[in-house]
Amino acid sequence: MPGIATAEARQHNDLEQTKISSKGEYRPDASALAAIRYWTGYSEYRHDETVLATTGFQEITATFKNRQTEGKLEFELAPFATPIGALTSIFGAQGAYQQLDTAGQAILLPAQTRTAAAYFLNEVRHTDTLRTQLAGRIEGVNVAGTAFTFPPNFLPPPDEPGRAAAKLDFMPKSVSFGIIKDLPSSLEASLTLQRIERAPRALELFAQGPDGSEKTFKIGNPNLGIETAQTAEIGLKRTDGDFRFAANAYYTSYDKFIFSRATGIFCQETFASCGAGTDYIQVNYDQRDATFRGGELAWQWDAAQLGNGTLGLDGQYDVVRATFTDGSNVPRIPPMRLGGGVYWRNDNWFARVGVLHAFAQNDIPQFDTPTAGYDLVKVQLEHRKFWKDSPCGAVEVATGVVGDNLLNANIRNSVQFHKDEILQPGRGFKLFLNVKYGVDRPSGPPGTWIGTARRPAGNGYYKSPALEAAAWNWAGIYAGGNVGYLRGEGGTNAAFNDVATGASLAGARLSSTHDTASIGGQAGYNWTSGRMLAGIEGDFEYRNQRGSSATACPGNICNPALAPLDATVTASLDYRLGWVASVRGRVGTLVTPDLLAYATAGVPFGKITTSTAIAGFDDAGVATTASLDRHLYRFGWTVGAGFETRLAGNWTAKLEYLHMDFGSVRSTPPVAVNTAVAFDANTRVTSDGVRIGMNYRFGSGATVVD
Repeated sequence: MPGIATAEARQHNDLEQTKISSKGEYRPDASALAAIRYWTGYSEYRHDETVLATTGFQEITATFKNRQTEGKLEFELAPFATPIGALTSIFGAQGAYQQLDTAGQAILLPAQTRTAAAYFLNEVRHTDTLRTQLAGRIEGVNVAGTAFTFPPNFLPPPDEPGRAAAKLDFMPKSVSFGIIKDLPSSLEASLTLQRIERAPRALELFAQGPDGSEKTFKIGNPNLGIETAQTAEIGLKRTDGDFRFAANAYYTSYDKFIFSRATGIFCQETFASCGAGTDYIQVNYDQRDATFRGGELAWQWDAAQLGNGTLGLDGQYDVVRATFTDGSNVPRIPPMRLGGGVYWRNDNWFARVGVLHAFAQNDIPQFDTPTAGYDLVKVQLEHRKFWKDSPCGAVEVATGVVGDNLLNANIRNSVQFHKDEILQPGRGFKLFLNVKYGVDRPSGPPGTWIGTARRPAGNGYYKSPALEAAAWNWAGIYAGGNVGYLRGEGGTNAAFNDVATGASLAGARLSSTHDTASIGGQAGYNWTSGRMLAGIEGDFEYRNQRGSSATACPGNICNPALAPLDATVTASLDYRLGWVASVRGRVGTLVTPDLLAYATAGVPFGKITTSTAIAGFDDAGVATTASLDRHLYRFGWTVGAGFETRLAGNWTAKLEYLHMDFGSVRSTPPVAVNTAVAFDANTRVTSDGVRIGMNYRFGSGATVVD
């Protein structure tokens, strides 16, 4: 977890989530009923908040569990004529159950939420260009848990706030009305009026402790009531043609708006420490009338034809202003943003470079600080292709890379409580793959996020894979090269031991990470059978992975007999993994005739060099040192996955992820003469890397296994 205190404690969350969902639709042969739909799902989430204890070992301080079950059943009536136009109606019912369980220094005690709701949506098409919509929802919400009573100033005494079991019932009701009008030049105007009510959540009602993920001490409010938002929104958009845009402006008046705010008090893990703590920002939930107003604008302009594609410009703007009825500022509101970019695209490719400027946020409440503005530079490259008759049926595949925050700007999130000590992620790259099966038609050129861009003539289909397979298959010998980026880690269990008894005096779990580039080459052989592929590959890469870590044992623990001398014992450990060779198997499937998805596993081999040094004192208080250098050749294990696509001719390109684990390397420096402390370390060397490469397949044909 980011943050000053969390970094010192090496705090992190161990997450685990299981989700099962199902949905379906039945269209009966009935004149009045168009469709019956259902949704059902179950999810179970858990995280353990883990820190480095004073003993040098990790311990779990809190556990949070969230189990949810929900279901929905919906009926859509067939359109039928009315005096004011064709009416389409949808009616449905929904139910949900949520169980929150906690242990340790928990943010709240166990709580349950039960919800039952009914809703409807009616749309009337008055003319070909005018539609109105009316929707409504009513729900019953029961929230059960333990309510706490804190002093009005949120400071002890008492050290333990009062508590009592609580069951709260709410019945929020919501209604929405909209008018949609089609205008000339592919324009569409809309007006929406809505009144939305929501019940407070269990966390807002019953919070009473530290949230290790946010490093806040949350105080709930069991007196919260239903929040009501009354909104008027107007919109105008154009979804066709060379110039497309979407714009909207809204005004929302809240009755009893529920929000969380910093109180100006700092705590540790218990309420008794509030006012004298330093790590946790105290936050309480409250309710006040408020007003929100804002707007959004996004546009795209296909400016000119360039080569076989289109060169265009785009832009965006959004702003929100939120105040309470007395004119003071609502906490944690995002800043105004303005941005734009240049893009090029055709039916298959999309490339874009854009910049987004976030203005400074100076409209802040009490106990908050201003947030500086920033500039975010982003690049995107995407490829999309549709096959009507692939071996898997109609399929569309999108692949690409996104580079974010390329200027490595210092970005702070204005809605975050610890924003002054936590930066948002710096420069980063994301690779993605999206495969859609059973699609009826291409989803359109990539990058058209507003409406539909003008496309060249043609049906957008590609030739049958049977024709391509006659000229190309994946079987045979290949060779190529690769470059990559990896993060290496050396996780060390370090221990200071008593020389005479062998007993452990102190220990630590050390970790050193190092980001580095890699370059190498590979060669292999593939066998294919239908859509399946199996192969073997060997590679060699230079990486220069290395790391350093250090630890210390206080003199009062390791050398108490030398007091009052500060006889602290220190130790350092360096390691280096300069090169790696591996032999791996590959098993994959042809997503399309030109795209291979595969998993890989095998054995890596490399040379690991370690240098360990310990500095302490002998029985007379004289400083001593000892060191040990080791050079080891180690085997390990590796697993990964990747995608490889044909470029042209016999050339292919691949994108691959590999995790490597070389096990643990032990390092025990010799004990200096007349010293009472020995040092022992076990370092586990691992790496996670992404690399791109190119291969050339030799020969014009190869054996295909039947």
